[in-house]
Amino acid sequence: MQEKYNFDKVTDRRGTNALKVDALQARYGSADLIPLWVADLDFETPPFIVSALRERVEHPIYGYTQLPKGYWPLIAKWMEERHGWAVKPEWMCYIPGIVTGIGLAVNLFTEKGDKVIIQPPVYHPFRIVPEANGRTVAANPLRLAGDRYEMDFAQLEHLIDDKCRLLILANPHNPGGVMWSRETLLRLADVCARRSVLVVADEIHADMALFGSRHVPFASVSEAAAQGSITFGAPSKTFNIAGLVSSFAVVPNASIRARFYSWLRANELSEPTIPAAVATAAAYEHGREWLRQMLAYVEENVGYVEQFLAEHIPTIRAMKPQASFLLWLDCRGLGLGHAALVNLFVGKAKLALNDGEMFGSGGEGFMRLNVGTPRCVLEQAMAQLKKACDELPPPPASS
Repeated sequence: MQEKYNFDKVTDRRGTNALKVDALQARYGSADLIPLWVADLDFETPPFIVSALRERVEHPIYGYTQLPKGYWPLIAKWMEERHGWAVKPEWMCYIPGIVTGIGLAVNLFTEKGDKVIIQPPVYHPFRIVPEANGRTVAANPLRLAGDRYEMDFAQLEHLIDDKCRLLILANPHNPGGVMWSRETLLRLADVCARRSVLVVADEIHADMALFGSRHVPFASVSEAAAQGSITFGAPSKTFNIAGLVSSFAVVPNASIRARFYSWLRANELSEPTIPAAVATAAAYEHGREWLRQMLAYVEENVGYVEQFLAEHIPTIRAMKPQASFLLWLDCRGLGLGHAALVNLFVGKAKLALNDGEMFGSGGEGFMRLNVGTPRCVLEQAMAQLKKACDELPPPPASS
């Protein structure tokens, strides 16, 4: 009989140095907010991971360590079962975080003054990391077609010049929740291969396909994609272990792999800590049923928010995600400027969300809502948002 996991349980994270709650005062100017911003879950880390960590911690020596036997084959098996991508263990290497990995790739495969392409609105470190490392960010903005984003290939072809070296891809897309189709990824691979642009694919949300969607790894769509890309993945979002830093890279191309991994090893960045290795192995060995139940719960949370907004706040529209626990809210119907929109959510509704402008061009008028939380928390948040919206002054009458 399968264990029934309880995602309705509310766990108080205050006082644990959790960024999501203990940084509210510093980030939002108030600690009295419902935290629905940072992309981690409010569900307890699965018991099989906690048990594996506890068993290892009970041994009182935490010295130098090696990876558990069968570690990379275990991850490869998970990726083939879940995503249909036959990954060879030798293609993989530990990295100390995906944003860190992006920074390492930017520094190793581009020079100062080179251009890095991003597709806004998109996860903000895609812009911050290259800029902070002296690279120029070139924007290939996504186009919003109804409830889905599309890539603008004509603009991309025009954008690429001899200074463009690298493109950072969010697959699935954050914050829009889009599962890019095989056709879209094939087309992107073709453009980048023809123009000698390396693709760095952030696929950290890959395991969280919703509503019958299926993740397509970028490197799996063609030989050109495989030979011109670095893929980053992790169990961290999926199993709520982001604080353990359990990321990895997958590089099919032998020359790119040798250049990247030899640099990682030379700088001792290629070995996970004890907790990261233990938690990752436990997640991929025992996590299938927990993940199935968690995703079903998240789907119900998405449905709850969609229905609530449609019935009570129709000026805010939820873009139904194909992946992950992040819900992109189109608030443009409220007719508010950026400062007024943020004040509505933070100052009036007492909710901490990520505002759309931080994700770049095209994010104006949107807010990102984390629905990976117990239902009662969402119910309270929606009630507070409704009250705040009900108190908005009516729009000026048209002349």
